[in-house]
Amino acid sequence: MRAAILSDIHGNSIALDAVLADIRAQGGVDEYWLLGDYAAIGPDPVGCLARIAELPNAIYTVGNTDRYIAEGLDPGEFSATIAGAGERLPAIATLYFGIAWAQGALTTAGWLDWLKALPLEYRLTLPDGTRFLGVHASPGSDDSKGLHPSQSTDTLRELFGGAEADVVCVGHTHFHMEAEVEGIRLVNLGSVSNPFPPELRASYVLLEADAQGHTLEHHFVDYDRQAVAEAAAEVQHPEAERIARFMRGEVKAGWMR
Repeated sequence: MRAAILSDIHGNSIALDAVLADIRAQGGVDEYWLLGDYAAIGPDPVGCLARIAELPNAIYTVGNTDRYIAEGLDPGEFSATIAGAGERLPAIATLYFGIAWAQGALTTAGWLDWLKALPLEYRLTLPDGTRFLGVHASPGSDDSKGLHPSQSTDTLRELFGGAEADVVCVGHTHFHMEAEVEGIRLVNLGSVSNPFPPELRASYVLLEADAQGHTLEHHFVDYDRQAVAEAAAEVQHPEAERIARFMRGEVKAGWMR
């Protein structure tokens, strides 16, 4: 079997098209496994969902921003968050506006029920007997600390130790990497869009498996990041400036500082 595993598309159909073209150039796959964050924080949420929904033999799990869109923004929670935001108020407010913008686009286009139906995890046994788990952030969660390089072994054990799997693939932190804890192989796919430096290309993982064994290999795909920034400005996305900064490699995660 051959599967392409990807996540964190974030409304970037330009990057998604480049990744799908690269998968075809690699000889294609039998299945697509997609691990969440498909629409928010990008200029083309509707186009991205339309593309991935048409993929053959595809499975999908929910990401935290997919859940935010599907559930909507709670006015009380929003007010409390804004009240305690301090100097982070502009960034938090813009994020909320961006979620609402994507929710409006997807509701109008009829995609909200599709998002609401997404499962949290995907589990299967590979032909060689390996137990596989795909989830957006960590077992049982679409919005945990996820997997990134600054974590201690204790943190990894806390997040992934009870996975009941031999291989766990995640996204969420937009940083491609591998680790191991308690004999479990942990693979972060990286992200299709909104990259953290130094790697600004879209990334995904190609799985090949048969009865004799399996391999997991990261692939990296360049695309026109300036065109993404321009598209965000053209549609007047509330987070257009932040999206442009992502495309230029200027946004860093809190754990990178």
